[in-house]
Amino acid sequence: MPRHLAAGLIIIATLTGQRAAATDESPPPDVLMIAVDDLNDWVGCLGSYGGTVHTPHVDRLAGRGTLFTNAHCAAPVCNPSRAALMTGLQPSNSGVYHNGQWWRPHLPDVATLNEHFRAHGYETLGGGKIYHHTLGNNPPAAWDHYQPQVHDNPWHFVFPVARQTVIKAGRHWPEGFPLNGLEAVAEAHRPPSNYREFDWGPMARDDLEVGDGRVVGWAMETLARRRDRPLFLAVGIYRPHLAWYAPQRHFDRYPLDRIVLPPRNADDLDDVPPAGRRMAGQRSADFELILREDRYREAVQAYLASISFADALVGRLIETLQQSGRAERTIVVLWSDHGWHLGEKGTWHKMTLWRRATRVPLIVVAPGVTTAGAQCDRPISLLDIYPTLVELCGLPAPPQPLDGTSLAPLLVDPGASRERPALTTYLRGNHAVSGQRYRLIHYADGAEELYDLATDPHEWTNLAGHPQQRTVRDRLAQWLPSTNAPDAPTKAAYKFDPKTYTWQPKR
Repeated sequence: MPRHLAAGLIIIATLTGQRAAATDESPPPDVLMIAVDDLNDWVGCLGSYGGTVHTPHVDRLAGRGTLFTNAHCAAPVCNPSRAALMTGLQPSNSGVYHNGQWWRPHLPDVATLNEHFRAHGYETLGGGKIYHHTLGNNPPAAWDHYQPQVHDNPWHFVFPVARQTVIKAGRHWPEGFPLNGLEAVAEAHRPPSNYREFDWGPMARDDLEVGDGRVVGWAMETLARRRDRPLFLAVGIYRPHLAWYAPQRHFDRYPLDRIVLPPRNADDLDDVPPAGRRMAGQRSADFELILREDRYREAVQAYLASISFADALVGRLIETLQQSGRAERTIVVLWSDHGWHLGEKGTWHKMTLWRRATRVPLIVVAPGVTTAGAQCDRPISLLDIYPTLVELCGLPAPPQPLDGTSLAPLLVDPGASRERPALTTYLRGNHAVSGQRYRLIHYADGAEELYDLATDPHEWTNLAGHPQQRTVRDRLAQWLPSTNAPDAPTKAAYKFDPKTYTWQPKR
């Protein structure tokens, strides 16, 4: 066992609360952090998908360490979720609630996870999507090197005609766009809400030729190199974010006649308050388009194929790590930023507070600390990753207080007690509190939902207001934030210079 981890384990086991520190000249552990975008809990090791999903590499990684089966995101949308994880600040404290905000000019003095590791001797390298991928969310000076994300479609530009071949220098729609054949996408109609990403289909490329594969290929070369400094490597895999493009072989795993559609209830939203129905309604027209065009099975197939594609890339990373000879001194963390609805609650996106949008895969492999094949069902938050890595690597606390708590005690003993539930926030004042068995959703207008997952795993029966559930409701409600920070300024409040990566407030 590396002595950094041994020292940390002794301290954790005695519950002194002190930070682990090196006791000799042995190097600190490396960190490999793998982020997967829009991956809900449809991975084999979590068993949530009603059919067969092919994720052998993620499942094998879970078998090497601790799988958290009740993990939840801080926010069910990319920018606030990733900003929360990387800063350690929950949205209700930071004011970063949606994708239309830049977190850095609003939080100029916060030490992010990668900055904190860099300040304490780590070589910090990143690639793909770690922070939100739109310009202005990932200051390059915060890393020793960052490998840009490679897109397979130029969705982030605005074009008047979707069918045009050349969009901008070096930017092309995939040949045959749209691969799903939807006329609404081809003609840039609404719905869908965003035609630039609302596509799916197989690509005649090998895994490492697709955009995600090119980023992972860079990460594999990085892992294979020898180095003198400890390494913090963050690798962001974009799939299964739309557009759902993946090599043909991953689609072949899922014949259409074997696709299992998610369970749905026609009366699902009848007992949901208006605030919840509005969240579901944000992309309900996208789902209605899929049903109207009879593409439901094809769309689910493409999501599953994208999951398996991401899984294959995870496998390549872990295999390269094993071959590098540094696996026994490398902490591996795999997470997804939030889940995704595929028709459940009548919506086709992620921006809700139900479990399908908040529950995510989280796996931690810490040599000398975790036990192979361990599972922990305690409710935890992605906010807990920052303090966990700080403790395991023996680093001092960052300058800002962290809203998460270290998972180290649960890595040692997955059955250890943990009173604190997981908090998820979507827009100001709207929160979900995920406990061991029950989930409470509290909206800014005071309306609520309460679900008993033991008897109602799909959250079809709202128990809020039932007198016999008052004690359960009150127990969860005590964890709601006492304050909700004002919204951070939107991007429109700043002039952003991408060359210097600086922001100037508009007068």
